[in-house]
Amino acid sequence: MYSNKEIIKVAYPIFLSYVAQNVVNVTDTAFLGRVGEVELGASALGGVFYMSLFMIGLGFSIGSQILIARRNGEKQFHKIGEIFNHGLVFLIVLALAMILLVQSASSPLLHVVLKSPKVYQAASAFLDIRIFGLLFIFLNSLFRALYIGITQTKILIWNAVTMAIVNIILAYTLVFGHFGFPQMGIRGAALASVIAEGVALLFIVIYTLRKVDVDKYNLRFTIRLHSDVIRHILSVSIYTMIQSFLAIATWFIFFIGIEHLGERSLAVSNIVRSLYMIMMMPILSFGTTANTLVSNQIGAGGADKVMKLTWRIIRLAIYVLLPVVAAILIFPKPFIRIYTDNLSLMSDTVYPLLVLTSSLFLAAVSSIFFNSMSGTGSTRVAMWVEVLCIIVYVSYMWWLIMIQRASVAWCWTTEHMYWIVLLVLCYGYMRRGTWQKKMI
Repeated sequence: MYSNKEIIKVAYPIFLSYVAQNVVNVTDTAFLGRVGEVELGASALGGVFYMSLFMIGLGFSIGSQILIARRNGEKQFHKIGEIFNHGLVFLIVLALAMILLVQSASSPLLHVVLKSPKVYQAASAFLDIRIFGLLFIFLNSLFRALYIGITQTKILIWNAVTMAIVNIILAYTLVFGHFGFPQMGIRGAALASVIAEGVALLFIVIYTLRKVDVDKYNLRFTIRLHSDVIRHILSVSIYTMIQSFLAIATWFIFFIGIEHLGERSLAVSNIVRSLYMIMMMPILSFGTTANTLVSNQIGAGGADKVMKLTWRIIRLAIYVLLPVVAAILIFPKPFIRIYTDNLSLMSDTVYPLLVLTSSLFLAAVSSIFFNSMSGTGSTRVAMWVEVLCIIVYVSYMWWLIMIQRASVAWCWTTEHMYWIVLLVLCYGYMRRGTWQKKMI
């Protein structure tokens, strides 16, 4: 049974890596908030579209992480490299195929679904460059899965810090045109992020080659593939790929709906989204920790301790969340000011932000139970749980936005609906205990 200290030892580097990664998001949003409301809103749409594609690769990496963690718990270290090596080749091919597809299909899709011509032009300009980051971020996610799976998470901090520093310098240079570079606006933000992801990947590759016992984990970096290994990885990963894509794709649908309410509503929602991702960092880090520790725990023969472990992780997450939530609720405007100096825009953002903040404790419990369920290897069940949640989420969202034409604050109550349904389904499944017999 993992102690609080052991849980935190795994979780805090993941948390700090999320902090550094969110510096990229905050930087881009803050800089573009000074360029204009159209660019601010368009970057939200382009960013969420990009993230929905990234989640497919991340889903594969999460499935690989579950298998790596299980082999680590079983002390079958040589099989970890087999999973990792095949994953590298698979993700390279997948990333290149998706880049080609998006290059030909994204502009017509955005033209159909977006109402504002200005937002369409800005979002297309953003995506034309941003999409090339898929190759780097896919591979980075697999290295991340490797280190989380073997519970050696400290390197993730430095990897994310490297990406953040490069992005801040380049975004400042390219968005505003400093140091003799042209002023690129939203295209500069996209280019800065792509280069930062490429540098982060190079950093973690060099670290792995120099610091990790590649013989122990059988990390051969070969392009020779065995179909049975790929099938085994996909037997777990295909469901996390679908689930991860659907989870973010519905956010893209949400932002399309918000865009139909107006450019101001879209700008407000992008600020709220950025702050939401900051507030979600403790939840995401403890959720990822739950995923890998549950799989390690079962691999070591401790399936009967999984529920106790899950509740222990939830309590720690809530303790960390308390000061974050208190700060946002008491001082919302200083946080909003990071993104804009427009007093009217700041005022319109306060209530949506408070509404979203009120969902965080619910999100913590739901997310950690969901990650624990995935960590048991029940990724197919997790996918269908996600599908049911999305059906409820989209239905409620459609009613609020398209029929009621509700305010932005009311529209963000969709998050409450999503987390409630997710908690009911995941907790019910975990209480049944049938997952204890599952082999992966």
